[in-house]
Amino acid sequence: MAHSTLSLPGPNNIARVVLQNGITVLVYENFAAQSVVISGVLNAGSVHDEPARAGLASMTAGALMRGTQHRDFNAIHESLENIGADVGVSAGTHKASFFGKSLAEDLPILVDILSDVLRYPVFPAPQVERLRGEIMTGLQYRQHDTRYRADRAFRENLYPETHPYHQSRGGTLQTIPAITVPDLQAFHRSYYGPQGLVLVAVGAITANEAIETVRARLEDWQNIVQGDETPLLGLNSRRESKRINVTIPGKTQSDVVMGGVGPSRYAKDFQAATIANSILGQFGMMGRIGKIVREELGLAYYAYSRIEGGHGPGPWNVAAGVNPANVDLTIERIQHELWRLISQPVDDEDLEDNKSYYTGHLPLQLENNEGIASVILSMETYGLGLDYVQNYRDMIYRLTKNDLLAAAQHYLNPDALVIAVAGPN
Repeated sequence: MAHSTLSLPGPNNIARVVLQNGITVLVYENFAAQSVVISGVLNAGSVHDEPARAGLASMTAGALMRGTQHRDFNAIHESLENIGADVGVSAGTHKASFFGKSLAEDLPILVDILSDVLRYPVFPAPQVERLRGEIMTGLQYRQHDTRYRADRAFRENLYPETHPYHQSRGGTLQTIPAITVPDLQAFHRSYYGPQGLVLVAVGAITANEAIETVRARLEDWQNIVQGDETPLLGLNSRRESKRINVTIPGKTQSDVVMGGVGPSRYAKDFQAATIANSILGQFGMMGRIGKIVREELGLAYYAYSRIEGGHGPGPWNVAAGVNPANVDLTIERIQHELWRLISQPVDDEDLEDNKSYYTGHLPLQLENNEGIASVILSMETYGLGLDYVQNYRDMIYRLTKNDLLAAAQHYLNPDALVIAVAGPN
């Protein structure tokens, strides 16, 4: 579906206001469907977790829907079921995220429930224990998951113990049992509040109606003790590769995760690195790595690369699931492709194919309210500007082969990788 510049979300059709308490509200009217979606973030992610309480941010977010001062667990979910609506809250590394969807006529109810769970949770002990049990079951299961264990070992060795990216944002079998209801209450009191909160509404409602609905239920929210964002420590450059082997008896597959520290979403070369990564291990059948490691050599069940990006310098890594007998050869071939990416420009065909893919994929994200809300939220939280979507095609097509080469050389050093392997002995 083709989009004209005027029909794309931009300064001409996104309403943006900042409420008196600091909440930023953005609204995009879309009457193509009778639903409305709300999406947003606030500064309550796992970067605030102490190592001994790893998983606290995630558990706090997960417990918000378990009961408030005005509604117990059943009342919250019955209220949503009665109008066919959804509300959810989760915590990432830097931000806690919330999402809601309903018919446009039910937006006041949706925002009222969201306001209730964000502002007035009571963390009822029986519900907290039920949640703890669910988390522990998931963690116990993951101890036998070679992909999960390889990824954890990779991150723990890529980032120092003092860095928040070192620890598991979902917690561990040791830290989750130690988290108490007072811990949840203290975390909520310290980090949930209006400062830094961004809320996006997209759907069949006018901008004025949506803004006034949010204003009526959230503008009086104050939290004078709300903490600031936690600054990230600097990272030293790695000088040599490090390999970690995690033994999980009884497994028939090994998983490999290898790479280094990549760009944040704020980095000037983020887009160049993203296109380079697509050529390396995303585009088509997972790029060069998929072609060589999986298709031509048959070494892996899956193989791909990814850049995490985000608010800080997340990993740029390659992951593969392989026969244990093929681990060393797989690592060797991946390193070869990394050397190739940093030592010679990509060819014209690869560059043009990937530019075409990225500029063609963005409009597909804007085909529904959820996709539009997600894009607008990223534009606001990363400071991309309200004209980001309208300028996106030109921005991508300005990238050159040398831009991609420079970005790859900036972040990738095949002689200084963290290589984590999880599988049988």
